[in-house]
Amino acid sequence: METLNFNCDIYQYRQILLDRALAYTRDEDEAADLVQDTFMKAFRFSGKFQLGSNVRAWLFTILKNTFLNHYYKVKRKNEMVQQDEDLSSAQLLPSSSSNAGAAKFMMDDIQKSLNALPEDCRFCFCRYFEGYKYHEIAAEMDIPLGTVKTKIHVARGLLKKMLKNYKTGLAA
Repeated sequence: METLNFNCDIYQYRQILLDRALAYTRDEDEAADLVQDTFMKAFRFSGKFQLGSNVRAWLFTILKNTFLNHYYKVKRKNEMVQQDEDLSSAQLLPSSSSNAGAAKFMMDDIQKSLNALPEDCRFCFCRYFEGYKYHEIAAEMDIPLGTVKTKIHVARGLLKKMLKNYKTGLAA
């Protein structure tokens, strides 16, 4: 079975392949790489070449397909999110999924912190958090209004310290 003589039949097209590759890439180094890839594929798939076919057309087809495959690969890669892009949570929301476990851990930590507060501070804070006014809490506990404000202030400060890992959203 007769095969191509790659040294003569294929390598003679190096310059015209390089010219076409340069037209595709507009960069000499990339064009040289493209031609080298073309020759490597020609060697690899030489068994599929049918003798009597147009060698030049076969090489140009390999060159064009190699270029297009690389072009589309780079295009897909560039369409992906780049690490250095500044993304907002609103941009990421459609592709995210909620993690109920994280919310449960946070609620458990908040409950533990509330339970660790002194009883009178916890009661005042919880009533205030439920929507009661200072004077309503003072009347219910039969203590002065200023004392209620102080207990709520103390409770906030202690909760901030205990929940400092959850800094956002806990500012008083």
